[in-house]
Amino acid sequence: MATVLIYAEHKDGKIKKVTHELIAEAARSGAEPVAFIAGSGIEAFAAELAGMGAKRVLAAQGDAVKFYSNEAYGKLFAAAVKTVNPAIILMGASDQGKDLAPRVAAILGVGLASDCTKVKIEGDKLNATRPIYAGKALADVEFTGGAPYFATVRPNALSIGPTAAGATAAITALPLDLGALKSAVKELVKSATAKLDVTEANIVVSGGRSLKSAENFGIIEKLAASLPNAAVGASRAAVDAGYRPHSDQVGQTGKVVSPTLYIACGISGAIQHLAGMRTSKVIVAINKDPEAPIFQLADYGIVGDLFEVVPALTEEFKKALS
Repeated sequence: MATVLIYAEHKDGKIKKVTHELIAEAARSGAEPVAFIAGSGIEAFAAELAGMGAKRVLAAQGDAVKFYSNEAYGKLFAAAVKTVNPAIILMGASDQGKDLAPRVAAILGVGLASDCTKVKIEGDKLNATRPIYAGKALADVEFTGGAPYFATVRPNALSIGPTAAGATAAITALPLDLGALKSAVKELVKSATAKLDVTEANIVVSGGRSLKSAENFGIIEKLAASLPNAAVGASRAAVDAGYRPHSDQVGQTGKVVSPTLYIACGISGAIQHLAGMRTSKVIVAINKDPEAPIFQLADYGIVGDLFEVVPALTEEFKKALS
């Protein structure tokens, strides 16, 4: 049975959903999922990871790693790899994963398939599918060197399995042998408003420059609020105009999302935006221009004024989900 080592990412006291997706995928393939987690006060996470399907948990715990840093976490995760000697390593292609994975791959001297939308585990081998050319094509990646095979996977690209309440996993405490670090995070300043990240949301409702002002994004926020686990996104044009913060930007120079449902409101569909959302399961486009490029990609299209269509959709969703 092949061993798959999975980086368990957490934030604000919660394990990120992409971790569950990776553990479930490893379990479905018949491999042994082993989770690595680092941080301070993470004791309760071990049971949660076991419920997701992890058979073993490697924990690096202490105040020295209370906050994420590329250097410290890179050293610890590389040490975990050498401890477990896995055939495959999986990590979420989140902001943290995109920052950490290249460092770990360099430390280990192995190849990395990044930002994958599909992985296939067969025995101790890993094949992956990842977008290329701004998402206009998909490449099937096969590893030719020796193990471990390393890939990062987009959040929401894989399905999760059922959670097993009361499940247990063997816990191994890893020493915080960090040596001399060149940098360390002493304090983390959080945003005043906590909101669901677009990369984690099952539903993303995005608005474009057609909304004309930051205040008008209120109708997008109301539509998102009427849907479960939904987040608000924006096109680059809307962000550049100052309507939304860059953290909401979806696209080639923003965040890449793969939600179950993506609703594009007043977004024409420039290739840079499509690169960030074209792997969504279902795409709905709302635009008054019937020739807008977004309609070529959309599963469903509504030609109309978004200031009329979006509030109407909001009311209908409220009725349907009440």
